[in-house]
Amino acid sequence: MSMYVEHDKRRNSILGKALDVFIDEGYENTTFQKIADRCGITRTTLYLYFKNKKDFFNFSVKHFLENLESVITAIGRKKNPSAQDKLIQVMTYILEHLEENRKLLTVVLDYLVHSSKGEQDPFNKVRRRTMRLRHIQTPLIIEGKKSGEFSQSLNVKDANELFYGIIEAAIFRLTVLRQNSIEELKDATKLAVKQLTK
Repeated sequence: MSMYVEHDKRRNSILGKALDVFIDEGYENTTFQKIADRCGITRTTLYLYFKNKKDFFNFSVKHFLENLESVITAIGRKKNPSAQDKLIQVMTYILEHLEENRKLLTVVLDYLVHSSKGEQDPFNKVRRRTMRLRHIQTPLIIEGKKSGEFSQSLNVKDANELFYGIIEAAIFRLTVLRQNSIEELKDATKLAVKQLTK
C-alpha cells in the first residue's frame, strides 16, 4: 500500500475521533492534546495531519462536499431517467448524506456559533462553502424546463431556494432538534418536485 494511501487512511481515522472530541467538548474547549489523547497519538504526530482546529473543519467540509458532488454529478449525467426523477434522486441522496454525517454537521454548527460570537461573519463562511451545493440542482431544473417536464414559467432561482431550504431544514432537524430521521423531508421533496410540473 502506498504511503499516501496510509496517510489518507490515518487522517480520516483521526478526523472521526476528532469529531467525537468536538462534540463532547465543544469547539472552544477542544484542544489538540485532547484530540491526540483520544487518537492515542502524540500532539506532534497530530500536527503532521492537521495544522490547527480550523484545518479540521476545512478538511472535513471539503471531504464531505467532494463526496456529495461526485455522486450528484454521476446522477446528473444519467441518460435514462427524467429530469424529475434525477432531481428526486439528487435531493434524496443529499438528505441521506446529511443523515450519515450528522456528527460533522453538529460540529460545524458549534463552530459557526463560536465564530458568530467574534467579529467573523458565519453567513459568508457558509455561503462560500455551499455555493456549489446551492446551485447543484440548477442544471436539472433547466433540463426539465427544456424537455417540457417542468413549467416554462418556473423561476430557476426560486426553485433552487426551495430545495436549498429543504436542505437547511434537514440540517436544523438533525443538529438542533437531534431527530434521528428526516424521512418526511424526503416525502416533501418529492411533492415539491411534482409541483414544478404545474
